[in-house]
Amino acid sequence: MYSTMLKAKLHRVSVTHAELDYEGSCAIDSDLLDMAGIQEYEQIHIYNINNGERFATYAIRAEAGSGIISINGAAAHKASPKDLVIICAYTSIPQAEMASYKPKMVYFGEDNKVSHTSNSIPVQAA
Repeated sequence: MYSTMLKAKLHRVSVTHAELDYEGSCAIDSDLLDMAGIQEYEQIHIYNINNGERFATYAIRAEAGSGIISINGAAAHKASPKDLVIICAYTSIPQAEMASYKPKMVYFGEDNKVSHTSNSIPVQAA
């Protein structure tokens, strides 16, 4: 049996572009894709912190070091430049590997600069 698990997360990254007339997808700085382990054309889910929109698309590479997060095509209606988003990728893991499995998570500060990385989320306190 397999379970769907979080593979990678870009947490609180800022949208830099919303391109309605582009072919589609989400262009992400190549360095950020590599850091998180997200592959080009891999399905991603985007959660917009500003407006609550949640949608799925796929990742494409943007220029390395650019900080670009461009929401393209029809999804451009769901995000605007400066919106904070969470971008996640998921994977299927056999149950036998679940206990030791850890995702790659990248956290952001100002100007889409990485503040830190982690492979676990702290326990939420009451």
